[in-house]
Amino acid sequence: MSPSPTSPPAPESAHRAPATRVLIADDQEMVRTGFQLILDAQPDIEVIAEVADGAACVEVARRLRPDVCLVDIRMPKLDGLDVTRILAGPDATDPLRVVVVTTFDQDDYVYGALQGGACGFLLKDAGPGLLVEAVRAAARGDALVSPSVTLRLLERLGPHQGAAPGADTGGPPAGPLTDREMDVAGLVARGRTNQEICQELHLSLGTVKTHLGSIQTKLGVRNRVEIAAWAWETGAVRSR
Repeated sequence: MSPSPTSPPAPESAHRAPATRVLIADDQEMVRTGFQLILDAQPDIEVIAEVADGAACVEVARRLRPDVCLVDIRMPKLDGLDVTRILAGPDATDPLRVVVVTTFDQDDYVYGALQGGACGFLLKDAGPGLLVEAVRAAARGDALVSPSVTLRLLERLGPHQGAAPGADTGGPPAGPLTDREMDVAGLVARGRTNQEICQELHLSLGTVKTHLGSIQTKLGVRNRVEIAAWAWETGAVRSR
């Protein structure tokens, strides 16, 4: 009897996870075009829409429900801070993941974006690699804290710009955090990824994630960007 024919291999696309769907909001056409070219070149990312103002961003984001919204700080109609609060803030019924795009001279806006629920910060000239990683981090529920942007911005904020979300500057830190949790929070504030924290503290990835969850619960914050803000503002981590 002849052997049964071998079934053809399944198409590669059948095993590939769905692409991360991205909305780009920026009032500069060249920036939108450049970001789209960079992101669409990635096999795991798809730009589903691009808009030129904040009001359009909110409308399109609510209608299409992208995985990640890449939002400029300064836009007509609604700026990036308003957009972030509407789409990702504590009052959003079904919050989206927002990465705020900024330039270094706009550091006075960052704290407002942080309070509004942004899960990442990026310089427009940060380069293609960081743009892609910021989108991927946001899509997996993480946050990219760029050492070249966020650490300098958060250092400047210090304890003089008001309390970080969940922090009580009138008393001891909420929790309080354990020594190991303080170690993890300090490395988050330094822009370390989970994997880098694992290597520096000799911990498993699961243990790092457990510490992060505990830190967020104790501080009453929503993501690692807010952990970083708390660490800088309370002096848990200091400038080198």
